Parts: sequence; structure tokens; C-alpha cells
Amino acid sequence: MRARRWPVAGRYLLLLLVFVICVGPFLWQLSTSLKGPTENVYSDPPKLLPEHPTLENYKKVGEIIPVWDYALNSLKVALANVASNVIGASMAGYALARLKFKGRKYAALVFLIAMLVPAESIMIAQLTTMRSLDLHNTLTAVVLPGCVAALSVLLMRNAFRNVPEEIEEAAIVDGANVWQRYFRIGLPAVKGTLAVVAIFAFMGAWDDFLWPLIVLADDSNYTLTIGLNFLHGTFSNNQRLIAAGTMIAVLPLIVMFACLQRYFFRGVGEGAVKG
Repeated sequence: MRARRWPVAGRYLLLLLVFVICVGPFLWQLSTSLKGPTENVYSDPPKLLPEHPTLENYKKVGEIIPVWDYALNSLKVALANVASNVIGASMAGYALARLKFKGRKYAALVFLIAMLVPAESIMIAQLTTMRSLDLHNTLTAVVLPGCVAALSVLLMRNAFRNVPEEIEEAAIVDGANVWQRYFRIGLPAVKGTLAVVAIFAFMGAWDDFLWPLIVLADDSNYTLTIGLNFLHGTFSNNQRLIAAGTMIAVLPLIVMFACLQRYFFRGVGEGAVKG
């Protein structure tokens, strides 16, 4: 019995180590954001629990930079990105998985190749395109390059391919057209993958820094990532304010994942990319 306990204990120790590595920095930032001005954030040994917890740091962040305006801009971009990816990727994925047209296999290959292209290598072309469309320095320009991600299309394609074809064949016999099969059979069967696409799209848009920094010039259009970088550059010695700004940025991601987590884990299996 003792010999069997060691492997189990080793697994729990490994899980504990992974938990500390993944969650530890978040807890440290949360603790730092709640510490008052009299507490030493560099104490030795480090103290995780604040002696006098306060929300004053969050208030100061709002006074130094228009953090809530930046957060609203990020929310607009993220929600638009989620909507465009969920709608566009699901339609494209359904077409690649279920519709028969010339060059369908090559179309799927194009999306796969698109994933291999570094985003940084095409940013100059994207910026030139946005300027030619007179969209430079707008939130629309921030959304467009990632409105339908190649990964989202491939996830939806594989999810729709896992839906039994017999169900759609029966719907065709009953006279259902493509749109009816898409809305009534396809989408209800891949809710989990839709949640995965939504989470990835939201996280990608919310955390994006380089592209908004390039395309946005007016600070009234800044997203939260750019605004927090300004906070870091101006008040780099006040780690409490930086930590508070970080918590403000992370909170929407936690809320979204908490709302969609039961669909997320089911969707990982639905839309797993297969060879």
C-alpha cells in the first residue's frame, strides 16, 4: 500500500508545483495591489497577505490615467472581435466541413498556412491598408486584422466534421436548406467550440499591445494595454499602482472564463485539430 501511495503523492506534488507557478504571480500582484503606502513590497521574507488591505491604489490608477475609458475601448474591441470570430469562423468552418465546392481542401490548407505566418511580418501591409481605407487611428482598424482568425476557422471546421453526417442527411431529406442545417443542426452541436473561439478571441483582442500601439495615435482611442504601459513608464517605482492596473486588466478575462468554462472544456474535445 505504501508503494502505491508514492506515485499518487508525486502527482499531487507536481500539480501543486504547477499551481504555484501558474497562480503564484497572480496572487502576488493581487497582494501588492492591496498593500498600503507604508508597507514594504520588497520585504524579506516576502509577505503575501497585506497587513492593512486598501483599495486606494485602484482609486489612484483612475486618477492618474483614464483607465476606465481605456477599459471601455478594450471592451468594444474585444466584443467586436468575439462577435466577428464566432459568426465568421463558424460560417467558414461549416462551409469547409459540410459544403462541397471546388478547391475545398486547398482552402483548408490556406487557413493552416496562414497560422504559420508571423503577425509582425504583415503589420506594415496592414497599416498601409488601414490608411488607404481611411481607418487609421480608429478602433475599427484595431478589430479588422483579427476579425476572423485562422485558428478559429480550423477549430470550427473540425467541430462540424465531428457532427454525424446522418443527421444532416435526414434534414436534407426533410427539405432543410443550408442555412437551416447550419442554424438548427450545426451550431447547437458545437456550442463548446464556440465558447473556445469566443474565449480565444476575447483574450487575443484584450491582451493585444503591438498592433493597437502602431495603428492608434489619439490617446482617447487607446486600449487598456497601451494605457497601462503609460502607467508603468510614468510611475515605474510605484509597484502598487502597476499591480492595481494589472488586476483591472485581468478581471474581465477571469469573469469571461468563469462564465464559459463549462463549455470551454467540452469544446476543446469538439474542435481539436486532427491530422
